[in-house]
Order: sequence, then structure tokens, then C-alpha cells
Amino acid sequence: MGSLPELTTGRLLSTWQWDVPALLLVLLLGGLYGWGVLRLRRRGERWPVARVAAFAVAGLGTVVVATMSSLAVYDRVLFWPAALQNILLDLIAPLGLALGDPLRLALTARPASWSGRPGRALTGRLVRLLTFPLVSTVLVLTTELTVYFTPYFATALRVGWLHQLMYLHLLLAGCLFVVPVLTREQALPTWCTHPVRAALVFLDGIIDAVPGIVVLTHSTLIAGAWYLRHHPAWSPDVRHDQQVGGGAMISVAELVALPFLLAVLAQWARAERAETAALDHRLDSELVPAPPSPAPSPSPSCSPVSATAPDLVRPWWETENSEVARRFRQ
Repeated sequence: MGSLPELTTGRLLSTWQWDVPALLLVLLLGGLYGWGVLRLRRRGERWPVARVAAFAVAGLGTVVVATMSSLAVYDRVLFWPAALQNILLDLIAPLGLALGDPLRLALTARPASWSGRPGRALTGRLVRLLTFPLVSTVLVLTTELTVYFTPYFATALRVGWLHQLMYLHLLLAGCLFVVPVLTREQALPTWCTHPVRAALVFLDGIIDAVPGIVVLTHSTLIAGAWYLRHHPAWSPDVRHDQQVGGGAMISVAELVALPFLLAVLAQWARAERAETAALDHRLDSELVPAPPSPAPSPSPSCSPVSATAPDLVRPWWETENSEVARRFRQ
């Protein structure tokens, strides 16, 4: 591993290393997303630039920072960079990927020969189970607690391939909750309306702080044997290092909760506007002209009126055969 120099602010920003598996994953996801955007552009359709930026910068960029920046360089000698790594992969990267709306892009840009396949994959029994809000929330919480309070994390510090698997595990666990909540496709149960999603995101913001609180207040050192052996002399003691890591986890979890909730509320507002516009259009198209009333016979003392009485319009509750209309008539 070698002796690492003291982690100053300059080294925190300038120290980087290559992580080939993470780089391949970023290139794969970025290539698939770019292919979808390019297909839409060739068909004359546009994809929002803001969604591309969110997917590339907040999503894939966060994966790069977590796995290749100074956090990855120092995660085997200090606990707090490893804790910050994990929370970036578990919360921030999934949020950025979800804001790119990759599910709708996949369904919109798919070739005609693939018709139905992505939709069936998204509505499969296993996917529906894993993305069920309560299940995915428990999975995220269980993943974080399993990483730190089982031999998982300590073993991953020693075994390279398990460390890479832990990265992927954290990213997938976060995506199972965040991506369906922010997608417009039918990836959630019908009862999971926008108000319910907002409530779930609020609850998730509270739950996400639990692992950080537990790490901050835990009396036993996490991966203590490893960090006691590799802790550098220029750093504070190992227990203080763990407390800094727990505080960083809580801070990031609470900072992510607000933009996540705002994104759900903005989506809710857009959906309400679209539904209102669609309802207005339907009501306008379903208005039925009432039969013209017969013109009164001209009085002998008055001059005859040749103008035809204007057509009247019957309101929707008189013409529509629905439960709402029947209640309105009553």
C-alpha cells in the first residue's frame, strides 16, 4: 500500500487514481445513454439538456469521484473517506442517474424490433418486488448497516474484487429506491401517487440518517484491526476518524433529502398541470350542442324575426354517463 502523504486540501482535490472496473461501468452507462439521446435526435426528437447534464455530471460524475478521487486513494488508511465514498454511491449517484430519466429514454429510443421488451423487463415480478417502496427502503438501510456492522467492509478493504462488488452493491441498492420514485414510467404500484412518493421521500430522508448516527455513536471501531494497523501518524486517532465519517454520512444524507423531495414535488406539479390541461381539453371536446328551441310564432302586431336562435350547449354532467356526472345531476 505504501506510505501516503498527509491529506491536505490541495491533495484532496488533486489526488486521483484509475479504477478500471468503475471506469468501464461509467463508459457503459454513458454510452447507452448517449446512444439513446442520439437515436432520438436522428428521429427529429429532442431530449432535455438538463437531464443529460444530471445523468452525466451528478450521476456518472459522482461515481467517478467516489471511486477514483482522493477518497479512493485514502479509503484504506482513513475511515471517513471510505464512509463518504459509500454514501456518495448509495445516495447522490442514484439521484443524479434518476434525474436523467433513463427508463423513459430507454422506452422512447428503443428500436421497433425491441417493442415491448423494456416494458416487460420493468414490470417483471422480481423488479416490481425489489422496487416496491417499503422493500427498497429496507434494502438501502440493510445494505448500509450490513456494510459497516458485519465483516463485509473489513474484508473488502483486504480483497480487491470484493471492494469493487461493494461499490456496485451500494449503487444498485440506492437506484432501486431513487430511480422508480423519480421516473414517469409504471415502475411503481398504482397507489404510489405523487403525494405518497413525497411522503416516502421524506421518510427515506429520516431513515438515511440512521447509519450515520449509528456509526457516529458506535462504541466499537468499525474495521478497527485494519485501521489501527494502517492508520497514518499524521492523522487524528482512529476513533475520531470514525466520528468524522459518521458525521459526514449524516450531513450528506440530510443534504440529499431536500433536493430529492423538491424533485418529487416539481414532478407532482407538472403532472397536475398536465392532468388539468387534459381534462379541460376532454370537457371541451365532449360538450354536446343542445337541439335548437323552436322559434316563437311571430305576433301579428310585430314584425317577423328571421334570425335563428343560437345553439345552446349542454353541460358535461348532463351528457356524460359516469358516477361523477350522476352525483352532479343529483
